[in-house]
This record gives sequence, structure tokens and C-alpha cells, in this order.
Amino acid sequence: MIKFLCAFAIVVATSFFGPVAFAADLVFLPGSRIGLVPLIGLSPAKAFSGFETEDHSVRVLMAELPAAAYREVELSVQQRPEGAAGARPETIETAAGRAYYTVENARDGNTPVRRYSLILSGGSFSGFIAVQVPENASKIYTDDAVRQMFASANLRKEVPVEEQLNALPFKVGDRGNFKLVRTLPPGGAVILADSDEETGIETAPFMVLGVLGGVPERSDDRARFAQQAAAQIPGLRAGRITVAEPIRIDGAPGYETRIEAVSGKNNTPVTVVQWLRFTGRNALRVIGSSPREQWSSAFPRFRSVRDGIDAR
Repeated sequence: MIKFLCAFAIVVATSFFGPVAFAADLVFLPGSRIGLVPLIGLSPAKAFSGFETEDHSVRVLMAELPAAAYREVELSVQQRPEGAAGARPETIETAAGRAYYTVENARDGNTPVRRYSLILSGGSFSGFIAVQVPENASKIYTDDAVRQMFASANLRKEVPVEEQLNALPFKVGDRGNFKLVRTLPPGGAVILADSDEETGIETAPFMVLGVLGGVPERSDDRARFAQQAAAQIPGLRAGRITVAEPIRIDGAPGYETRIEAVSGKNNTPVTVVQWLRFTGRNALRVIGSSPREQWSSAFPRFRSVRDGIDAR
């Protein structure tokens, strides 16, 4: 599956840049709060948030994790500096401050690979970067080169709203006057919220907009699909479906599901609505969640956002 860089790329890299070469500038992918200076030969990936070589053999995955992820690693390093399972964590100073990284040998199928991971703190979130290098590319993408790339990592607290929304596969015409806009993951889904990440978004009305694939074609199967998707909404406990019915959304077939549940560390009673608008084998998914006492004022906002979404 993993192949070596094409011969032309190797000649260019080694002849003009030497074994360690970097692109000129710090790069933040559209919608992402994590940036770095990629090594020469790495370009933005099309199938995931990160970078990869032209033949997809060397991959750099970037993701945002909860703030607690960094704190857990930091505590683990303090308690067990020797590491576990042969992956000893190392500290590294990055452009964003102190971070922790590991290096280990592994296999991707039958191919020996070198795997690197880095975690750094963004305050309200943790930045995570994972790199995979096949053995036969390790003379160019060396341990030292990857370490230097990690050292270039930086974070930004905010991403321009238009940059986030432009990365989505749909247009959001009405934002419902929500204060926070955050894409999760960049280019995949977007959260619109009245609260922030530090206080917990479930304490006030919020929405999640995204796309689901693998939608069945039969209407009866779509009803079951919608209810299963609603039952899997993260963060809900003691959930009870109160409404489950097919509807029309902007002239297209859809399905509405409502749930009464509790959410968050304070067990906030919430009412949640999920709308699916079907287009072939895909569905636009709109989730609105509100503390129960705010539902009557939040629901019109949810519906306004839903009705303002268009295809690109």
C-alpha cells in the first residue's frame, strides 16, 4: 500500500535541498487552528486534514483534541518518564510552547514504517500531529527532519469565520446569531454555539451541521437510518425519542427526530432536534441542542439556520 517517493522527487529533494528541507512558510490548513512548516515534498492532503507526498506514502495527520488530552500526557510523563510499550515521550520546544512527542517502529500491512506523534496545548484544546514514514523514505524524512518540522508547529486561537465556512461542502447562509463558529474537523462539520469550549457548549443552545454518507435509498430504511443516527449523537445520556417523522425540507425529502436527554458534566436537561435532508446517498445533517428551558426561543433559530443551508 505504501510506496516510496517517485525517483524524480528524490533527485530534486537531495540535489537542491539536501536530506532536510522545508517549505518557506508556516502553513495553516483552511479551518484549522494547527499549523506547521511542512517538509519539502509534502502538500495539503485531499482525503484528510494534514499533508502528504504525491504518492500518499508519507502522511502528516493534524487534529484537534480536548484540552484534557495534553494535560493527561503531561501528567503521564511526570509519573512515568520512561514511557510505556517502548514509546518513550520526549519534550520539545515548539513555536507554540512545550510539547511532547513519541517515535516508534510499526507496520502498515507488510510495510515497515516509522511513526511519530506530537501533542501540544492550545489552552481550550490540544493540537495533535501524527506522521507516518515508510522505511524506504526514511533517508529523506529522517527522525531529525520530522523533529524539526514538529518544532515549527504553532497554534492560532481563532480562525476567521469565513475561512471555516468556505471549507465546508455546503453554504451556511444564516448563522442564527450564534457567537462561536468552529469547524470540527476542518472542512467536515461546523459547530455554531452561544457558549464557549471552556464553559461547555451544552450549557446554551448550539448546532452541529455536517453531511452523512451511506444513506439507504428506500424511505422505510431512511427512517430507521435517521433514528439510528439520532441515537448516536455524542454526549447525550438517558435519551428518549419524542418525535420521529418524515418531513420536506426545502422541497427535498427529510426526516425529523427529537430527543429529550441530559448532557454535560452538570447533567443539563436538553431537548435536541436532528434534521436529515436527503440527496441521493448523502444527507445534510442538522443538529440543534438547547437547555430545556430555552427550547422555545432556540428552536426558531435552529430552523432558520437549517433553511439557510445550500449546496455548493
